[in-house]
Amino acid sequence: MTAPPDTFSSVVVEHGLASDARNGAAASSSHYGRAYAVPVGDVAGSSHRIAEAVYRAFEILIALIAILVSLPLIAIAALLIRLDSPGPALFFHKRPARSIIMRGRDLERRVDLRPPPEGYQPDGFYYVPSYFTMVKLRTMHIDARVRFPHFYQYKFAPAEFHRQYPTHRDDPRVTRVGRVLRKLSVDELPNFWSVLVGDMRLVGPRPEAPEVLQYYTSDEMYKFACKPGISGLAQINGRGFLNWGETLAWDLQYIRARTVGLDLKIIFRTLTNLVTRRGAF
Repeated sequence: MTAPPDTFSSVVVEHGLASDARNGAAASSSHYGRAYAVPVGDVAGSSHRIAEAVYRAFEILIALIAILVSLPLIAIAALLIRLDSPGPALFFHKRPARSIIMRGRDLERRVDLRPPPEGYQPDGFYYVPSYFTMVKLRTMHIDARVRFPHFYQYKFAPAEFHRQYPTHRDDPRVTRVGRVLRKLSVDELPNFWSVLVGDMRLVGPRPEAPEVLQYYTSDEMYKFACKPGISGLAQINGRGFLNWGETLAWDLQYIRARTVGLDLKIIFRTLTNLVTRRGAF
């Protein structure tokens, strides 16, 4: 499946960055297992500071309202989760956050990172992966990693990764209640807490499992120049129907084109998609 055309007339579709990155994905796999640190650049779009400040206040207000209004629903869902399968109702998982910025001289001895193709410049600045703890309602069996270990191996040939799908239909790890929660997107309601504390935004690239960052090319690591979000261009343009390559293409387009106006359009489209449940499984 090819990433569908952008539905916003004000945004030009530019998937070239992800396409060029994929062409280089078959490079030597000697560094795989580590994520890239990449040079800081003017890659992320933004609006005027006043607009951004007002929008952040809007995010905080929406997150507060969403948490308060959804508490009864979260409580009912938590009870159903506990009755349906053993284990806690909430699921906590480490996910990629907005990258932090560090000097090259401080990264030269970091064995956990993959340096950019041209190496580090001592006085240069680089985006370095960072992580936060995301909370969701549990939709999988608590022992899923033991029962279905092949889902957690994340072992792909470099050229294969972008054709893989992060979401699986009829996933055996998902519980009966979990399927309903995912279909209705109720499992993501606790994400509003991450928005409230500033780890996430209402709109941004959806945070993936950290294990897949080893397959991102250096260009694709610019996805983390912005905070992750509850919804984004990928979520309103296919969601679970998209493979990793298509999702990354939408995420990189969002990073370049991001404005407060675009975020508001995505929020409106997200509300529409929640009714149709397209790509939610």
